[in-house]
Amino acid sequence: MPSDARLLLLDKDVVESLLQPDDVSLAVREAFVLHSDREGRVFPVVRESLSTGGIFGIKSGDVQSQGLLGFKAAGFWPANRQVGAEPHQATIVLIEPTNGRPICIIDGNAITTARTGAAGGLGLQKLARPESAHACIFGTGVQARVQLDCALRVMPLLQHVRYLTFNGERDSAFEAHFAQRCDIEHASDRNVAVSESDVVITATPGGGALFDFSAVQPGTHLNCVGADTRGKRELPEGLLETARLFVDDKEQASQIGEMQWAPRTPCTELGDLLDGKATLSRAPSDITIFDMTGLALQDLTVARLIYKRALTNGAGTSVAWPW
Repeated sequence: MPSDARLLLLDKDVVESLLQPDDVSLAVREAFVLHSDREGRVFPVVRESLSTGGIFGIKSGDVQSQGLLGFKAAGFWPANRQVGAEPHQATIVLIEPTNGRPICIIDGNAITTARTGAAGGLGLQKLARPESAHACIFGTGVQARVQLDCALRVMPLLQHVRYLTFNGERDSAFEAHFAQRCDIEHASDRNVAVSESDVVITATPGGGALFDFSAVQPGTHLNCVGADTRGKRELPEGLLETARLFVDDKEQASQIGEMQWAPRTPCTELGDLLDGKATLSRAPSDITIFDMTGLALQDLTVARLIYKRALTNGAGTSVAWPW
């Protein structure tokens, strides 16, 4: 049996040093198209509550024609905040499909953040009105920050941003991060903020409807990030049925996304828009929603990007892994 095999370990600092937004966006776009063409497979998602108060999940998949196979073990542990730690935790493993040997173990937090932000950016580019200038965002955590970062990068006319927090208080660090890129202010009335926005981004733990159905005005686009588990939601009842719904994966969204609350709602996968299988003729009054549950293929295409870059740069820690 081979005894000279190596396993590459890439920690958070290495991953963050190798991530570049434009490359991540291209890798995420590739994942959407692979999924649309059914060249990439997405296996059934594991997403379960733990007695410790955490939520644990596994997303896995492969691209047989590219020799890409792996999984991400991840979840959400809210109690981590009490010790100053990140509640989202993720680890990605790339596997050699010909023999099952692990070839790289990667800290998945930064990849999850970056690929979800890139997916949100692609959704805005395809679905939001190009002239959109006003946005509101629910949440100020890691994912809210990257979603707004990507939104401002792909929508140059988006200049006015209101944000809402779970405790109703200002987040000065969040404001400072974006102060040079847009006019940003804390909003106290969630329904007013939504009603005066062209784009609404929801990036919360998904504990319940964040605003009233009546607040959403014709022409609004919504990027929804927080519903990724059974029982989670951010949108009010009735909104899905009156909007044009777009998802990353129909089956997955109907099980753990916003679509779980109206699983028979007609929808289109974003990958079908990106590779031309579907088209969008957007009327000025259309309300559009992108229900983002996250594809395993996104994790794998970005992880492969980082893995190859680490090999080229000699980054990470290589350890003996005989088999």
